[in-house]
Parts: sequence; structure tokens; C-alpha cells
Amino acid sequence: MSSLKNTLIEVAYSILPITLVVVIIQIALGMSYEDFARFAGGAVLVCIGLILFFLGTKIGIVPIGKMIGEYLPQTGKLSIIILFGLLLGFSVTVAEPDVQVLAMQFSQASQGAVPKMVLISVVGIGVAVFIALALLKLIKGWSIKHLIIASYVLVLLLALFTPDSYIPVALDSGGVTTGPMTVPFILALGVGVASTFGGKRDSFGFVGLASVGPILAVLLLGVLFG
Repeated sequence: MSSLKNTLIEVAYSILPITLVVVIIQIALGMSYEDFARFAGGAVLVCIGLILFFLGTKIGIVPIGKMIGEYLPQTGKLSIIILFGLLLGFSVTVAEPDVQVLAMQFSQASQGAVPKMVLISVVGIGVAVFIALALLKLIKGWSIKHLIIASYVLVLLLALFTPDSYIPVALDSGGVTTGPMTVPFILALGVGVASTFGGKRDSFGFVGLASVGPILAVLLLGVLFG
């Protein structure tokens, strides 16, 4: 019951501000009641969807992510850890609603030049590679600072050779992969892996690294096919 109450509060904080702004606009600009009713109905459906989604995340996604993270280092095989990092990173990104929306909008804006599934797959591969890299960083004890600096230097270099139309999409792809599906799972996975080191290492930077991956992947897509 406490979890449900907290979820309701979280959803209310997320939805109420934009709802109030639209109500003010409706009053000030005289928006048609038909459009406002459509918005209100959509807002109710979004609230219901978010409540169910957050409950599912707390009940299933976060615990299983932590359990997998705790189990992977126990295999003692780096290849298995990398493989599961790639598979989990790709699958959780493809399931991210924000990624689906971005891919749909970019496909429409490019008039089908870049199909929706192509962009989703590219973003998923970018996240997958960098989650595997983040797991390696945690297990090997690499410096997060050096990885972040090297990654963004590569972003700047690729941006010089990428068509202008791909650059904002690449940056947006980094943002949409920090959505409500990907972040809880990545954080739980990192916490699970870090817990096997008895507090000697932490998972800070997992989300930061994961968000760089799709930026690089989309920029590379622009270089190759732009």
C-alpha cells in the first residue's frame, strides 16, 4: 500500500504541472472544448499507464536487474558478463517508450529515409556496447573520468564529419535513453555488480556512460549513411 501511495504521488507530480499549464492556456486563449477534452482524456490515460508502469518497475524490473548484477560476477567469466551486458542493454533500450517516440518522429521528419527500426536498433546497439563497457569499468576498476572524457572527445570528432541533420537527433538519443525503463534497470544492474565487491567499488557513472553510447552510434550512422 505504501508503494502504491508513493507511486500515485510521483505520477501526480509528473502530470499535474503540464495539466495546469494547459488549463491556463485553454482559459487564456480560448482553446476549443473538444481539444481540451481530448487532452484531458489523454492525461487520464497517461496517469493510469504511468502508475502501472512504475509499479511494474518497482516490483519486477529493479529487483531482477539487481539480481542479475549480483550473479554475473560470480560466473567468473568476462565473456559471459560482456555478452549479457550487450543483450540486456539492447533489449531494455528497445523497450524504452522514449526511444520509440524519437524513432517515429525522426522517421517522419526524414520522410522515411531513416526507418524507425533502424534508428531504434542503432540506439540499442550504442547503449548495449556502453553498458558492457560500464560493466568492464566496474569489474576492472577503470576510471570513469577517463572513459567519459574519451567518449565525448570521440563525439566531438564524429560531429565534424556527420551531416547537420543527424547531430540533434544523436544528442536527443542520449536523452531518451535515460527514460523510466532504462535508468532503473541500469542502476539496479550496476548496484548488483558493485555489491559483490563489498563496498570497494561503486556503480556511479553507469547511466552517464550508457547515454554516450547512442550519441556515438547515431553520429556514426550519419557518417556512414548521411
